[in-house]
Amino acid sequence: MNGNNPLNSYTCYDAVVSLLEQRGVHIDHIAEIVMFLQKDYISNLSMDTCRESVQAVLKKREVQNALFTGIQLDMLAEEKKLIPPLQEIIASDEPLYGVDEVLAFAVVNLYGSIGFTNYGYVDKLKYGKLKDLNDKRFGVHTFLDDLVGAIAAAASSRIAHRQKQAEENCLPPDSSEPIG
Repeated sequence: MNGNNPLNSYTCYDAVVSLLEQRGVHIDHIAEIVMFLQKDYISNLSMDTCRESVQAVLKKREVQNALFTGIQLDMLAEEKKLIPPLQEIIASDEPLYGVDEVLAFAVVNLYGSIGFTNYGYVDKLKYGKLKDLNDKRFGVHTFLDDLVGAIAAAASSRIAHRQKQAEENCLPPDSSEPIG
């Protein structure tokens, strides 16, 4: 596959990071949530490690596809271009509408059960940027708030898996080898 292909993983990574930034979410916002989730478990955790883990999660095609889908639906809802009653459901973030969480589960599922528990915790707490994304005054983010929480949960889980492997001498702590 060449670098000019729009479905190239690197092209999709750049596009998804750009799309997140257009929606007001930067990698560091997500890394701050990761730090919050892991700081009590890994004493020497750095923001660089959290940022690197977020970037690794965002490089996965399943994650990219979930983000493209969810953000597009949020944008269409902002533009009032969805069919009724879906328009009202997504625009109001209807509590019984669970498709946004199902899409987020596709992301956290990549890192096992710890991803699910991290996601549930951070989704309920609405820590950091998630609080802004959940505030309807700042736009429709029905999918994005759950997806950002899922990315943070996945990146946090990735760090936890890597830490355990490092403790078991299966992986040097500074290894760039992808795990999980």
